[in-house]
Amino acid sequence: MCGIIGYIGKKNVDSVLIVGLEKLEYRGYDSAGIAILSDNGIYLKKKKGRISDLAQALNGTPLKARVGIGHTRWATHGKPNDINAHPHIDCKKNFAVVHNGVIENFERIRKNLIKKGHRFLSETDTEIIPHLLEENYKGDLLSAVLKVIKELKGSFALAIISKYHPDKIIGVRKGSPLVIGVGEKENLLASDIPAILSHTRKIISMHDGEIAVIEKEKVKVYNFSGKEKRKKVRYVDWEEDMIEKSGYAHFMLKEIHEQPRVIEENLERIILNGKISIQNNEFLKLFEDKTHIIFQAAGTSFHATLYAKYIFEKYLKLFIESDLSSEFRYREPLIARNSIMIAVSQSGETADTLEGIRLAKRKKIPVISLVNVKGSTIDRESNHTIYINAGPEIGVASTKAYTAQLLYLLLLCMLLSHKKRKVTKKFIKDTLKELFTLPDKIRYILGKEEEIAGIARKYYTFNNALFLGRGLNYVTALEGALKLKEISYIHATGYAAGEMKHGPIALIDENWPVVNICTKNYLYPKMISNIMEVKARDGIIIAVTNPPVAGLKEIADEIISIPKTSLILEPILTIIPLQLLAYHIALLRGCDVDKPRNLAKSVTVE
Repeated sequence: MCGIIGYIGKKNVDSVLIVGLEKLEYRGYDSAGIAILSDNGIYLKKKKGRISDLAQALNGTPLKARVGIGHTRWATHGKPNDINAHPHIDCKKNFAVVHNGVIENFERIRKNLIKKGHRFLSETDTEIIPHLLEENYKGDLLSAVLKVIKELKGSFALAIISKYHPDKIIGVRKGSPLVIGVGEKENLLASDIPAILSHTRKIISMHDGEIAVIEKEKVKVYNFSGKEKRKKVRYVDWEEDMIEKSGYAHFMLKEIHEQPRVIEENLERIILNGKISIQNNEFLKLFEDKTHIIFQAAGTSFHATLYAKYIFEKYLKLFIESDLSSEFRYREPLIARNSIMIAVSQSGETADTLEGIRLAKRKKIPVISLVNVKGSTIDRESNHTIYINAGPEIGVASTKAYTAQLLYLLLLCMLLSHKKRKVTKKFIKDTLKELFTLPDKIRYILGKEEEIAGIARKYYTFNNALFLGRGLNYVTALEGALKLKEISYIHATGYAAGEMKHGPIALIDENWPVVNICTKNYLYPKMISNIMEVKARDGIIIAVTNPPVAGLKEIADEIISIPKTSLILEPILTIIPLQLLAYHIALLRGCDVDKPRNLAKSVTVE
C-alpha cells in the first residue's frame, strides 16, 4: 500500500525522492510528500493527488540537500488531503516521519499528548509518532526511537529524519515491508525494490522487529531491544528496463504482452530432459503422508488457487481446500496433522496471507508458498518457497503473475501426481508437449488485440457486466470480472453458469453484456444452454471459445476465437482476451489503468 523512500548520499535528494516515489506509484496512493534536511532545518512539501502535483508544487527548483524521506499515502485514518498527507512533523519541527501501516492505539496516545500541550494538525494515526519522538528525545535518536516503538501497537514501517542528526535516516519495520539499498557513498530505504533499482542492486531485506540506522557510508541494523544484528547483502538480478514501459502506453499492457516470454523462460527453467524440476524438487518431502492440502490467498492469487483446487482434486485424489486469506485466519479452521498449506501471493507481503501462514505454523503445519518477490516476508516465513519468476509486475491489476501462478500450480500438480502414481507417463509427456505450444498460442491471441479493442468500443459505456463459466472456465469468469471491475470501475460479477438461474438471471436484459467462457470441453453443451437462457432475455452475448464456432455464430453478438489446447491448460489461454478486453474498456472510459482508484498493488495492512 503506502510507499516509502529515503535517501542519504551525494545527489540532490529531492530528485531522488520524486523519481523513487514514481517507481512506487503502482502500490496505490492518494497523496504524496517529501521532507528534506536543509541548512534551515526540515523542509516539508506535501500534496493531495498525483506525484506530478507534488513535483509541480516544488516548482522544479533543486533543493541542495543530501538527506530526505518521501511518501505516497493510501488513506486509512483521515481523508485524502494536503494536511493528512505524509510526512508529519512535531510541534518544534525537529522530527519528520513517514509511515506505512496502522497504529491501533493512536487515539489514546494522542489524547495523552494533547494533555501535555502537543498540537495536532491532521486526522492521521501517524502524527503521534513525531510528537512521541519530541517527548522522548534526550540527545540520541536511536534511543528515542526504541522508546517510541514500545508504545505503538499495530503494524508499521517508518522512515524518520531529525534536524539534530542530519547524517542519519532511521528505518523501522514491524509488519510492513522495508528494504535497504546499499550504494557507493549513498544508501537508500524503500518499501519496495523498484524505488531504488536505478541506484543500486545491492539489497538488505529488513525483517520484522528491526531498526536500521542508515548513514551515507554505512548501515547498522538493530533489534527492538537495541542489540546490533548482522545482515546479509543480496544482489537483485532485475534489470532496470523491467520497470520501464518500453514503448507501451501502460505497464498493464506491457505485462499482458510479456506473458508468452514469461511462460517460455519458466518452461526452459523447469522442464529438463522431459522431466519437471522445480528448484530441484527439494520440497517434495514435505508432501509425504499428507492427505489434506489447504490453499489460501487473496484477490487474483485466490483465483489461481481455485484453479489448483480443481486440478489437484482431479489428479491427486486428495482433499483440497481453497480459502480466502482474510476469512481463513478468522474462522477457526480445522487443520489436521496430515495437512499442508500452499499460500500464493505475488508480492509476498499480503498481510492476510501472511497471518494465515503464521496460523498454520503455530499448528505445526508445513507451508509452501508461491511468490514473485524473493526475500519477501512470506518467502522468509515459509518452510519452502517456489518462485514464479514473472519479473516485476508494476500494473496494479495482475496479469503475467496470474498466468505464471497457474503454470507453476499446474506443474506442481503434475509433479506430485506423477510421484504418487496417479497419472501415466504418457499424460505427463502429452501435457508437457502441449505446454510448450502455449507461448505461440498466446501470441496468436495478442495478435487479435485490435479485434478485441473493437468489441470494447461497442460496449464500454455499459455500467454492468456478467461473466459466466463452468468448471475451470468458472475460475476464468471470476478473474475476468475482477480485471474489468478493478480498472474500469464497471460493476462486473463472475458466476458459475449453472448458478445463473439461482439469482443473477433476474438482472439480465438488453443492457447487460454477458461474457461467456465456453471452450469445447465436456461442459460445452451445458454452457450453450446457459447462453440460450441469456439470449432469451435479450442479454448481449460475448463468447470466448475455440474452433469451430459455427453453432455459436447464430446466437452470440460477439465471438473471440482462441486456439485449442488441452482442458487442463485452457485457463492460461482464456484469461488473455479478457485481460485485453478489460484494458481497452478502461482506456475508453478514461480510467487510470495502471493506478486504479482506491487500490494498491500490495495489501500490507488488514
